Amino acid sequence: MAEPMDATVFWRWIDLTAADVAREAARLTELDSAIGDADHGSNLSRGFAAALDAVRREHPDTPGAVLTLAGQTLVSSVGGASGPLYGTLLRRTGKTLGEAPEVGLGELAAALGAGVEAVARLGGAAAGDKTMLDALLPAVEALPQGPDTAARAAAEGARATVPMRARKGRASYLGERSVGHEDPGAASSALLLAALARAVRDE
Repeated sequence: MAEPMDATVFWRWIDLTAADVAREAARLTELDSAIGDADHGSNLSRGFAAALDAVRREHPDTPGAVLTLAGQTLVSSVGGASGPLYGTLLRRTGKTLGEAPEVGLGELAAALGAGVEAVARLGGAAAGDKTMLDALLPAVEALPQGPDTAARAAAEGARATVPMRARKGRASYLGERSVGHEDPGAASSALLLAALARAVRDE
């Protein structure tokens, strides 16, 4: 893996995420239709498209600025829970990275960890609650070993939500009926980490 990473890698991360979420929007919405509001895919696709447009328009020149702008755009352009949660994740990660023109993998792991902590506080969730945290927490732990390892950990974490009973969000109202379905937020978080791995790999 090439280090350090500059703003170009992070532009590519947002670009790839927007494309992947758009491609997988129907699947994400299908997952959400089982245990949520059936709008996760469409909302997130619209939000990352807006984030990509903002990055292309404003040309932020540091990794932190790219993620901060993307996060702010998600918060302002997406309704429901996904906008504030993903917006908080990216914005706090970006703010933690600060104004450094380049960042290493360790710095990104620490900053993403801060972003995940902010998401946990916002949603009042923890590991095992059948939320996006079940993909993000193992990904953050694995990220120092490389983005590909983190992407695999996120994907495994998302799959692990299938047998869980939801304890947070709208899905929690279903009780035992939430068992047997992959959490849509965990699934989209796995897409985010897979896009990061590709963005770094293509550097």
